[in-house]
Amino acid sequence: MVINPAWGETSVRSWLFLFSCNLMWALQFTCIKLVQDQVGPLFTVWGPMTLALIMLYPWLRLEGAQEQPGLAAGRPNLVCIYLLLAAVGVFPAQVFMTWGTRMSLASNAALINLTLPVTTALFAFIFLRERMTALRWISFGIAISGVLLCSGIDFRGLSFGSGYLAGNLLIFGATLGSAFYNSYGKKALAWHSPMRMLFYTYVAVCGLMAPVVLLQEGSVFSRIPQFTLSTWSGLILLTFFHNYLSMILFLKALKNLDAMQAGLSNYLITFFGVPIAAIWLGERLTRSAVAGGVLVLASTLLITLWHEKRNTVTAQAVGQPE
Repeated sequence: MVINPAWGETSVRSWLFLFSCNLMWALQFTCIKLVQDQVGPLFTVWGPMTLALIMLYPWLRLEGAQEQPGLAAGRPNLVCIYLLLAAVGVFPAQVFMTWGTRMSLASNAALINLTLPVTTALFAFIFLRERMTALRWISFGIAISGVLLCSGIDFRGLSFGSGYLAGNLLIFGATLGSAFYNSYGKKALAWHSPMRMLFYTYVAVCGLMAPVVLLQEGSVFSRIPQFTLSTWSGLILLTFFHNYLSMILFLKALKNLDAMQAGLSNYLITFFGVPIAAIWLGERLTRSAVAGGVLVLASTLLITLWHEKRNTVTAQAVGQPE
């Protein structure tokens, strides 16, 4: 069997893109901690995203010039879909993650982010009518248990007021927002390319957040000259790597790899995020957090690797002649 050298080179390049963008996404949790002393949670999301939006525009123009005529024919009005994706998907995914990470640990955020494949499966069941099997429900329950373990709750004394419960629940809410975007966003992908969908979603989020940012955190603009090196580092990393370059690389990788492969690569976010938080912020994981992370990882492996393998074996068995 002869392997096409061009295909091999393209595949390797796509995996390098995925490897790189997951490393950039893993920086988010630490960057939020770096800016929290001088920048509020709303501006932490809105500022870098607005700058990334401007940087994405040339790519959108380039794609538009290459787009074949007739693609937009019969396209419905997608304004409501993008507003819903922004308000229910991207806004909680970004703001809750920022707010929750401030109240918890960057390493906890990295661990809880592993619930994304499970929550995506749940929303695919709700919005796309994909079948929610017993295995998927079990995976969802295991993931919730892992989130609670990461919170350091004293179950014997029912001490829910201490630890990182509130922050971890916000982080988990952020994964629900991302899962909503990943599933409900398919309605927009039926008419727009991933790049165009990303750009219009950024437009909607930045437009919705601008009045609130100016009202609640407008004083941040006057404090910009006092930003420390730590704050500038966090904002620059969030702008260029998290909101801009990582998304460009991810969309390029999706052209040559399927969604399941891209989804499995998200495990690298935690693989990178936990040591980054430990090295840069000096965070230490407790035993309960480690146990919770193991449970969350187990739930994602159930919902992806084992479930996918079982479906493949079943499909092969059905296709075999008797």
